[in-house]
Order: sequence, then structure tokens, then C-alpha cells
Amino acid sequence: MKIHSKELLYGLSEFYKIFGDPTRLRILDVLINKPLCVNEISEILDISPSAVSHQLKHLRASNLVKTEKIGQKVYYSISDDHIKIILKYGVEHISEVM
Repeated sequence: MKIHSKELLYGLSEFYKIFGDPTRLRILDVLINKPLCVNEISEILDISPSAVSHQLKHLRASNLVKTEKIGQKVYYSISDDHIKIILKYGVEHISEVM
């Protein structure tokens, strides 16, 4: 049995805390399909652009989303397939117990 370091487990704890906010999860859910800008996310989720921006700041700092600037707009997308897999398995797990 492998025992992980305290530092690694602390990092994992911080990583999972990001998933503890329903608004962040809603943002990640819409970004799974395609890259979107703040205004598009705001319209889809019916929340203010400033609230979206605030949550995207956290998601970006945790490397859950990445950005690409096209013209004047900044598009956000899921940073890599690991995040998609974590969300997929989380949804499957919760769906089983509901």
C-alpha cells in the first residue's frame, strides 16, 4: 500500500475544494461542451458576468480552465481531459445514489 505525502494530500484537498461550489460546477458543466466567453456563460447560466468572472478566476488559478484570446474576446475551456473525467465520474456516482 502506497502512502502519499502530507503535501500531496493537502494539494488534493485544495483541489477538491474547488468542486465544492455549485456555481463553479455549473460553469464547468457548460464548458465541457465547447469554449465560451464570460457573456455566453452568463447568458446560459442566468448569472451576472461579474459572478462568472469571479468564479472563473478561481477555476483558472486551480488549472481547471484555460483561456484563449480570439480578437477582443477571451474564451474559456476545460483545461484537460482529467477534469472532464473527474466530472463524469462524479456525476455518475451521484446519479447512482439518487
